[in-house]
Amino acid sequence: MTKIRLVVSDVDGTLVRSDKSLSDAVVAAAERLRAAGVHFSLISARPPSGICWIAERLGLRGQIGAFNGGTILEPDGTILSAVTLDPSVAAHTLDALDAAGVDIWLFADGNWYALTEDNPRVPREKLSSNVDPVIVSDLRPLTGRADKIVGVSEDESLMARLERDLAAALGLRAHVARSQPYFLDVTAPAANKGDGVAALAAAAGVALEEVAVLGDQRNDLPMFARAGLSIAMGQAPDEVRAAADQVTLPNDEDGVAYAIDTLLLGGDGAARR
Repeated sequence: MTKIRLVVSDVDGTLVRSDKSLSDAVVAAAERLRAAGVHFSLISARPPSGICWIAERLGLRGQIGAFNGGTILEPDGTILSAVTLDPSVAAHTLDALDAAGVDIWLFADGNWYALTEDNPRVPREKLSSNVDPVIVSDLRPLTGRADKIVGVSEDESLMARLERDLAAALGLRAHVARSQPYFLDVTAPAANKGDGVAALAAAAGVALEEVAVLGDQRNDLPMFARAGLSIAMGQAPDEVRAAADQVTLPNDEDGVAYAIDTLLLGGDGAARR
């Protein structure tokens, strides 16, 4: 296999544990990777505010990707490039999510906007995004500069149906994918992890076949399809694990650290499917 020179990790459900903490074991494994001369980077559906503190703790120096790679930035938060939703696509998305009766979040201008703070996912999103929601009465004035729109519902079958319907309706005008079973993310077409990983690889001077990626959800599939090596987390859905080249331990068992030590740094090569 081609030598891996860059490892790009998803964050939620992958790098961090279910309580959103970054374990010492993962931090130490990332340091061992860097000591071996392998670059490490992040790509996440989170906004920049939710990943910069992780990049700092990991001591990252290269570029990282927020909003599924739609925003490329330095670890210190300096934005290098960003794409936003077309206003007509954002308006259509708001209409569709509203008609489905799900809660709606919109990220723009470095802020997280919501119509209510009552959703049970809000406390955990505060941990993920590292900001509090700005409560507004109407999201429509923000459609001209939306980085991401999120539909939120505990009804997983509804979210799966919405994903299919919105993806069909918007076609090539947007990237539509669930980042969690209860989150449906709508971003600009280029804001997908396949294009995002390509941008991170180019910035690092690394060919895509020299890139390993780790993830756990459907929005990670575009980068699985483009990287030289794809690794799914042990708790990932069946379709995600089936799409990966290897499967590591679950995130709550420090699966990223396990993958680094056994799959990337010449350990026993074992992986669990």
